[in-house]
Amino acid sequence: MVAPIKKNQLVTIIFTIITLFCSTLAVGQNKEIDSAFQMPSHPRLLMSYDLEKQILENVKHDGKFKQIHQAILSEADRVLNKSVLERVMIGKRLLDVSREALKRIYYLSYAFRLSHNKKYAARAEKELLAVSGFKDWNPSHFLDVGEMTMALSIGYDWLYQDLPQSTRNIVALAILEKGIQPSTDNKYNNWLNITNNWNQVCNAGISFGAIATFEEHPALSAKLINRAIKSVILPMKQYAPDGAYPEGYGYWEYGTTFNVMFISALEGVFHQDFDLSTQPGFLKTADYLDNMMAPSGRPFNYSDSGPNAEFNPALFWFASKLNDPGILWITQKQLDEQMPLKNRLLPSAMIWGAKLSLNNIRPKNTKFWIGNGPNPVALMRSSWTDPLATFVGFKAGSPSVSHGHMDVGSFIMESQGIRWAMDFGMQNYESLESKGINLWDSKQNAQRWKIFRYNNFAHNTLSIDSTLQNVRGDAAFISYSDNNQFMNAVADLSALYADKLKKSIRGVALIDKKTVLIRDEITVGNTDVTLRWSMVTPATVQIINEHTIELSYKNKKCYLTVDAESEVKMKTWSTDPVTDYDAKNPGTSIAGFEVRLKADSKQAISVFLDAGNLPEKNFSAKLIVSWAKK
Repeated sequence: MVAPIKKNQLVTIIFTIITLFCSTLAVGQNKEIDSAFQMPSHPRLLMSYDLEKQILENVKHDGKFKQIHQAILSEADRVLNKSVLERVMIGKRLLDVSREALKRIYYLSYAFRLSHNKKYAARAEKELLAVSGFKDWNPSHFLDVGEMTMALSIGYDWLYQDLPQSTRNIVALAILEKGIQPSTDNKYNNWLNITNNWNQVCNAGISFGAIATFEEHPALSAKLINRAIKSVILPMKQYAPDGAYPEGYGYWEYGTTFNVMFISALEGVFHQDFDLSTQPGFLKTADYLDNMMAPSGRPFNYSDSGPNAEFNPALFWFASKLNDPGILWITQKQLDEQMPLKNRLLPSAMIWGAKLSLNNIRPKNTKFWIGNGPNPVALMRSSWTDPLATFVGFKAGSPSVSHGHMDVGSFIMESQGIRWAMDFGMQNYESLESKGINLWDSKQNAQRWKIFRYNNFAHNTLSIDSTLQNVRGDAAFISYSDNNQFMNAVADLSALYADKLKKSIRGVALIDKKTVLIRDEITVGNTDVTLRWSMVTPATVQIINEHTIELSYKNKKCYLTVDAESEVKMKTWSTDPVTDYDAKNPGTSIAGFEVRLKADSKQAISVFLDAGNLPEKNFSAKLIVSWAKK
């Protein structure tokens, strides 16, 4: 016989149902959170107690997850013997300290939760107290605040039950006064209205703070989370239509990973992502990142990207979300090759990969990928599994995009394990800012374009009469084909040279999985011009004859052959810096040619790149209009 429910028990049950209903109503119908929402108990960010058990099972049965897990624990052990962080600025940034704080606190908190060894919690508490004691987190460069707020929020939330009340009070107050409140000051929060990684990073960090300390100021926290949900759509729109991230490979890791941290936190607490992941192109962006990786294991590092590959925890989120382990093909290879696992958000890989296996992952079948949007890119390869495969990356876009270079029309090319055509990528910001360079003004005659690595003379594209590309010029792909024997993409570069050329069409093709063709079809304006075709290379350059260059590197060779209607002058250019602020570029040079073109004339120039033996036949290329099209 069931015991009757007492009146006070009935009242409690009814009140609980009403509260839950109101919370669901507030979040569900209105797609907004209000201060009445009943937050789950700590820990509430990213990893539940049940997920802890799943992660430990993965570590037990999956060698690659064990590899990641051990890397986190080993780094947490190293932190135990380090001095606590201090507020040390580098130029205008505290960012290095914020990033190290996020890494230390995230790793230590993870190590404690998965091992229950109190040494990790005790060490994390020291870091929490140290950075809470900073006079501020440098709100004038708000990325510093965003990352620091996320760091403290994870530590506060994950270690909540094991921290003394006094420590909780100090950390919660620091999150409020040094993170949350500055984010409401218009002097510091212009990132709310911009479309780049700042928006993603800062909104994620502040929202972590709002969720972790929700009970301390529910109305303010709810307001900030709602603000972030609306604001972060701005950078998320940049992924449309195909997932190409406008800021390139390096900033994909930054902006996208923090964006996913934010969505993951929302899903964990509110059981929905407020339709963020359905933003056009967003769920396609993992394919962009995978295809950006060349056979050498290095990325196409256009714009402000570094030359080296990243281990990207965010790929685990996409693989899980889409139930597509193939997204982790590159990740699996990185683990097989014992890539150092240093990403400060590495524990997220364990969380997002909890329901995945890293064994027997196969690559996708498609060897051609194209993404339109603000900074379009086309990527072609002869194989996913052959380390000697031929790979081509080709970009369009505009120098005016966030972190953009004057690299419109640029390409890279790998074959036989060598990157014959390369991109320098970014120069360290502080190395320029410390010399008084205004790096962030991107107007046509700004100092940014006097930096060697940033202008078109140091990229694999065209320059006309030694002038810069037009900053506001924009190039889109006008056709493409994934035909296995003639993959190609064609871009209209005319707007980049509008004051010199009437028309500039560049097509890049991978022929028979081996030979790369770069074809330019030019219509000159009303004055004669000198066209420069250039390609940055790490190879030794030897001009063989009036239309052939031999590139030699590590006992391998690649041949650059020119087919042009006009006489060309084969040339090389130095990459040595000529200013005190330009970075050195050892072991590189620029190969190419110049050609003088008459006013109002039309010119077609085809360049063939072939790694291996000198081609026996004379190459010629068809008009771009006749190229295979999708």
